[in-house]
Amino acid sequence: MTDDLTTVACIQARMGSSRLPGKMMLPLDGPHVLEHDVRRVAAADSVDEVVVATSDEQQDDIVARYAASEGASVYRGSEDDVLSRMYEAAREHDADIVVRVTGDNPLVSPEFIDRSVQELVARGSDCVSARLKQTFPYEITTETFTFDSFETVEAASDQPHQREHVTPYYYEHPDEFDLYNVTSDQLFNEEFLHDRTDIRLTLDEADDYEVFRRIYEGVEYDEIIDMADAVRYVDTERLVEINQHLQ
Repeated sequence: MTDDLTTVACIQARMGSSRLPGKMMLPLDGPHVLEHDVRRVAAADSVDEVVVATSDEQQDDIVARYAASEGASVYRGSEDDVLSRMYEAAREHDADIVVRVTGDNPLVSPEFIDRSVQELVARGSDCVSARLKQTFPYEITTETFTFDSFETVEAASDQPHQREHVTPYYYEHPDEFDLYNVTSDQLFNEEFLHDRTDIRLTLDEADDYEVFRRIYEGVEYDEIIDMADAVRYVDTERLVEINQHLQ
């Protein structure tokens, strides 16, 4: 939580994935992927409100239902214009700082969220991410930006890929924004967590789900899995071999 500033984490989630349909409702040790998303984001001390931004299509009624049951707020908007959906979700909840989370990352790092908000405020940056120099497992990080800069991005993004992927305008126009990159050695003390771009922790394909299923069934945890425990288990069980062929 940041004094005098409202930080809203917006999780973009929908059922209509072409590669892995319905992935938000796939179970991981009981709870669905979406429930793990919400719990991990809510564990970040810097987040004042968690909003699940889903589409207004009937197929996403279930996303709205389970997001609300897990204690998240819900915003429903355009299925295809994801930028508009995320912007309106942040605006409706009076965000000063926006944390963008993609729902297919059920091991998103609460520690990264807190560090990114801290850096954004301390440095006066417009956008903080790990995208300028990749050093984390793909993809446990988020993007954090000021609502003021997000207004600029929403108004200026006029290309289809910019509307679909929400934040490309920041990186395609670096002269317009103050961008800052967080690296893994800034966040984690353990050296085995540094520069782990060899690990894929995003949910796009069936093999990705197998990795997450094994992690959630094999690692002991209370409310959320510790990142060090997850990566240690991936290494011990050689889980990278399951989905390393995916791009």
